[in-house]
Amino acid sequence: MASSEDNLDVTRNMRLVEWLKCEMLTGVASFYQLMQRGSRSSQEALADVIANIILVAYLLARRLGMTYATIDLRIQSKIKLGITEEHEVEKWYKDLSELAGYMNRNRK
Repeated sequence: MASSEDNLDVTRNMRLVEWLKCEMLTGVASFYQLMQRGSRSSQEALADVIANIILVAYLLARRLGMTYATIDLRIQSKIKLGITEEHEVEKWYKDLSELAGYMNRNRK
């Protein structure tokens, strides 16, 4: 039988997941607003919004039972697949190769 502490933890986790989902939507909405402004939006504001979306994605994944390493491995897998399949962003700009190199250089 679940204790009241277990129930409290489950409830708290559910509330946190809902809050993180709202944060994700808020971040995406902010991103669209900044992009709509075009050149009037600053690189600093865009970087802040994008960083927040990534941060919330990691935290949400953790609350849903995934490890940060699992997310990193999935990202690396998607990068490799995009390079192999010559995704347009890779074919035209080599962004995926650059990202793969960046991630490899910054591993601890």
